[in-house]
Amino acid sequence: MAGNNPAFSRNPEFTRGTLATTQNISAEQLGEMYNRPSAPVHEPMTMEDTIVKTVVSFIVLVAGAGVGWITAEAMPFLWIGAALVALVLALVNIFKKKPSPALVLAYAAVEGVFIGGISRFYEVMFPGVVVQAVVATLVVVGVTLALFASGKIRASKKATKVFMIAMVGYAVFSLVNLGIMLFGGAGGNPWGVRGMDIIPGVPWGVVIGIFVVILAAYSLVLDFDFIQKGVQNKAPKQYAWTGAFGIMLTVVWLYLELLRLFAILRD
Repeated sequence: MAGNNPAFSRNPEFTRGTLATTQNISAEQLGEMYNRPSAPVHEPMTMEDTIVKTVVSFIVLVAGAGVGWITAEAMPFLWIGAALVALVLALVNIFKKKPSPALVLAYAAVEGVFIGGISRFYEVMFPGVVVQAVVATLVVVGVTLALFASGKIRASKKATKVFMIAMVGYAVFSLVNLGIMLFGGAGGNPWGVRGMDIIPGVPWGVVIGIFVVILAAYSLVLDFDFIQKGVQNKAPKQYAWTGAFGIMLTVVWLYLELLRLFAILRD
């Protein structure tokens, strides 16, 4: 074996060859280290950027609502169809691993058409109810944000667990009540169980509506908490769209519940 033979290992030519090979390997390895792509550096999520994206989303939502409002009577199928498309887009955005700005804005536009159409529908039956719902929505959002910013209200594991159970229960109730409305149950009341009195003069819809408004307010707390933790943990900038989508989804839900609550009170 030449490598183990002292005659070869002490030979200057052998030594120079071995050294040259070692130097060549080292140079190649060094080149690979420099040429190897570095770990991607992402821009962190910021509160300012999240606010901008949220505002942009609501601008698109309001623009869509304008279209839905204008076309509500002439083309009712437009805002009804928009409700179904918005539901699909909402589910896609919820379960998508990484946020997509295009999908978030698409949801805002389509959901806006539905919001405008159904708002017009309620306004024709109960003039002034849309203004009441809008003002109430702004008040609830403002108060919730103020309480969260002051540290007087925070998301907790126990409260979130109760919230999730309540949400599942409310979803089941809503589906059952929809079936009752479609098949003429509850004495043919157009609101289903919501229109039935829990006590004389106070329908179930009022009690349930207030309960759901509280749920929506806590959902806003969860949205604010997500954004706050995302900023603190320097999450990738793209997750600002997740925060914007969450707030928009909750505010839309809150507005629809308040719209129905005031309509039941006015009925």
